[in-house]
Amino acid sequence: MKYLVLIMDGASGYPLLARDQKTTLELARTPALDAIVKKGVLGLSANVPDGMEPSSAVACMSVMGYDPKKYYSGRGPIEARAMGISLKEGETAFRCNLVTVKDGAMRSYSCGHITDRESHQIITTLQKELGSVDVTFYPGVSYRHICVIRNKPGLLSAVCTPPHDIPNQPIIKHIPRGEGARTLNDLMIRSEEVLRNHPVNKQRIAEGKEPATTIWLFWGGQQSAGIPPFATVYGKKAAMTSGVDLLRGIADMAGIENLKIPGVTGGLDTDYAAQAEQAVRALEKFDLIFVHVEAPDEAGHGGQIEEKIKAIEQIDEKMLPVFLGYAKDELRLLCLPDHPTPILTQTHAPEPVPFVLHGPGIGGNDASRFTEKEADATGYFVSEGHTLLGKMLYT
Repeated sequence: MKYLVLIMDGASGYPLLARDQKTTLELARTPALDAIVKKGVLGLSANVPDGMEPSSAVACMSVMGYDPKKYYSGRGPIEARAMGISLKEGETAFRCNLVTVKDGAMRSYSCGHITDRESHQIITTLQKELGSVDVTFYPGVSYRHICVIRNKPGLLSAVCTPPHDIPNQPIIKHIPRGEGARTLNDLMIRSEEVLRNHPVNKQRIAEGKEPATTIWLFWGGQQSAGIPPFATVYGKKAAMTSGVDLLRGIADMAGIENLKIPGVTGGLDTDYAAQAEQAVRALEKFDLIFVHVEAPDEAGHGGQIEEKIKAIEQIDEKMLPVFLGYAKDELRLLCLPDHPTPILTQTHAPEPVPFVLHGPGIGGNDASRFTEKEADATGYFVSEGHTLLGKMLYT
């Protein structure tokens, strides 16, 4: 038996008043997902434990079979690990977004999805101008980077807000606060001067694009003791394909191999077909493949209804048929979002998400569509999301 877990990041959401109170999952045409639902088991899974932040780090850790209450220690160190950054004692890793602030408000948490080439030039300049023995900037993907700060006690006590949580809101109430915040705010303020006349920003403004006006530091953490190897916990050899460092970092921590597939990005321009085809090909070597698609989440953060619907439809059209084309008597398939990213709020939400489990030995429960309402109507509820993977493997 082979296994594949498809994580449609942020695909779930809230009903939209302007669209007859339908969610983007309800609005999307998903014949392949619906066909799986009719033959499989549909339900709801709570991937974000009560009291924990509804981040992809927490929710995806649950989907991958690990209890975040036990193993989650901060997102910064996970992404740092994916980038090959080894944290030492006394070092704290922060996610470092390049953002656009205009008239005191958060206009773009991603500078309009700045390119790798442009952002790497900016990070190089930030390291030259603001880097020191205590501060190092590391380039990541698009707007997502890492800043490691040393010898500054109290940093973990700083209260930080992710920039995608405050779209178009004044930033003054959301800058880092509390113990350790002075160091973070100082770096953020100093970055504004560095970026003000940066050549990349001048070019982006000339092209009508959002400039990177400042850095935004959040999701700080220090290196944890790690999590037990996936092969030890589940007895399976697993691999991950994702366009973002977070998922690659969790995989690396769990001893899960990361597949390098050209064209797989963390945006709406990702190559859905290539990711699906290479994932299926990897089943020749691995027992289980995690396939993570970031596109629905990105559209949700941007408040882009049509783009989110399109991302869901692209997954259904270009990925699901490839998975279903695998020997049907040998593959179990689990499809689900990690968390909702509602268009209404443009940020993550903690509510349970729909899941469908399909394949040999899995009976149906008379559902017909992959939507939040239908999943809720089945009455099948997994209250601890990290146990869902075990149900796939051992049912």
